[in-house]
Amino acid sequence: MKNKIFNLLLLASVMLVGMSCQKDLDQQPIDPDSFTQNDVFKDANAAKGALAKVYASLALTGQQGPAGQPDISDIDEGFSQFSRMLFNLNELTTDNAVVAWGDAGLQDLHGMYWTAGNDFTDAMYYRLAQTVSFANAFIENAEALNSDQEVNYYIAEARFIRAYAYYNLMDLYGDVPLVTKVSTELPTQASRQEIFNFVESELLDIQNKLKDSGSNEYGRVDKVAAWALLSRLYLNAEVWTGTPRYDDCVTYSDMVLNSTYSIDTNDVNGNGTAYDELFLADNNVNGAQNEFIFALNFDGLHSQTYGGTTFLIHAAVGGSMNPSDFGINGGWFGLRTTKNLVNLFAVDLSAMNNSLGTITDWGLVGSATPNGWGSTDDIELYETSPNHYAVYTDLLQGELKFRYNEDWGNNYGDDNADGTLDAGGANIVIPAAGTYYITMDLDNNTYTITPYSSDKRGMFYSNGQNLEIEDMTQFTDGYAVSKFKNVDSNGNAGSDTSGNFADTDLPIIRLAEIYLNYAEAVVRGGNGSMATAVNKINELRERAYGSNSGDITASDLTLDFLLKERARELYWEGQRRTDLIRFNSFTTANYVWPFKGNDPAGIAVDSYRNLFPLPTNVLNINPNLTQNQGY
Repeated sequence: MKNKIFNLLLLASVMLVGMSCQKDLDQQPIDPDSFTQNDVFKDANAAKGALAKVYASLALTGQQGPAGQPDISDIDEGFSQFSRMLFNLNELTTDNAVVAWGDAGLQDLHGMYWTAGNDFTDAMYYRLAQTVSFANAFIENAEALNSDQEVNYYIAEARFIRAYAYYNLMDLYGDVPLVTKVSTELPTQASRQEIFNFVESELLDIQNKLKDSGSNEYGRVDKVAAWALLSRLYLNAEVWTGTPRYDDCVTYSDMVLNSTYSIDTNDVNGNGTAYDELFLADNNVNGAQNEFIFALNFDGLHSQTYGGTTFLIHAAVGGSMNPSDFGINGGWFGLRTTKNLVNLFAVDLSAMNNSLGTITDWGLVGSATPNGWGSTDDIELYETSPNHYAVYTDLLQGELKFRYNEDWGNNYGDDNADGTLDAGGANIVIPAAGTYYITMDLDNNTYTITPYSSDKRGMFYSNGQNLEIEDMTQFTDGYAVSKFKNVDSNGNAGSDTSGNFADTDLPIIRLAEIYLNYAEAVVRGGNGSMATAVNKINELRERAYGSNSGDITASDLTLDFLLKERARELYWEGQRRTDLIRFNSFTTANYVWPFKGNDPAGIAVDSYRNLFPLPTNVLNINPNLTQNQGY
């Protein structure tokens, strides 16, 4: 089915080169105007190919492939792909990501000093405008075939894509033109409230015109997608309209929760969690697809782009990372994250150790410990029962031994590296820095040293990387993120044997987000069940931890917790800026991160940066439009 959709995307790229002369949002995408509409819409099968182009406007970038014949001019084609722009505007501007590259205007995004005319803010506007244009043209032409029920489904899907495009235009730019018909007239500017009302009315109208939950082809939306986008819309309603709609958020979130979609718990690779399977090359078949309500589909052979997951994977690999572990031929030495995100996954080792038992004089010493071999202050073990000791601790790459009371007269090593303690034995090797759970059993003279990972959603590469960022242009400043990979659940690389392009699909809306939406709406006063909210959050955390050790109670479910939990669950999925704005933390001093406001420690910036500027060229063409405040 995935290949079938990709073949339609390729066909559509040729078929829907154009439908009519239009300036729907005064965009600067290349006008698609050279194909006969009667041929494109001669029957339902042909219309399906045209619908694929509407979907493809969010996944691909042109008529030819990864480069050549772009849909949007005056910017590198790969840069202009929708989800790559979504990452740049909604992740790179936050604590979730930094980039090493020096392309004009790119460092401005994380530093939060972008100006009107920034290539990346412009490109996103044009891309979304083009999506609206394609959707408008499709809807108008397909309506001539609306006696065919399948075509009616196509029309509803195109209306969903258009609503999603306007959702993003409203979120990113505020007041934008609202155009729903093909026209050559210069449009007027609609208020954010009017855009909100349009998106809401469209989704409410099409919810029962889309296919039932789970009944559509993979890669196409059904009515649950409309409910899920309404959930997201109502969660942000207070920011965008001044009126809270948390009851409505609960209502539509609950409808999604009771649909056929389910959280993926299929731990195919056996690493203790199914979370990582959501972002692998076989996520269309490994169980993750049951969680994807709306996803962009990619195939390394049939839908090549330098955006999408190809960008997320290549750009995040560099330093000492092995590209083959990610199913690619090389890294682009670009994307990393800040300590703020990394620290969200940190564990309270002191609390965990205190729960083990009573502190003792047995300890750890060596080059793998912070104080080295010359230490007079060993890492002390805790007695879990008579002659049994344990500790949770952070170690460096190096070696260590057990000893009593900082005295070399009573120490243990391991002569054969077999887990058996030998008095005065050989140093025990710690192969990599990390957090470990260490036990010592003096009844049987054995020990264990086990890497400890509590919340397995935190997927970072730290070897050779600095947690602190001093220079954003240096890839080794900042931990690398290993969340997205072009390998399947069995470790096999994707279909493109050259290693250039990824098979990994990108979830745009998945069920886990709706769990979080429901919980937040309840905490903010929505008419829902606190017990349900807690249970849904624990369902996500049990997948993350591989057990119920991370479960929370109702007293833990605060807004501060939820903002952090959204970051832990959804980082690099294109939502962080929107979340921070909703929590009044994006531009304010309430929360800062490295190089926010172009300051190494992070500072507040002007509140007008909650919106991006309209493209200068659009304003020059259309005198009906007014630039956003501050630009």
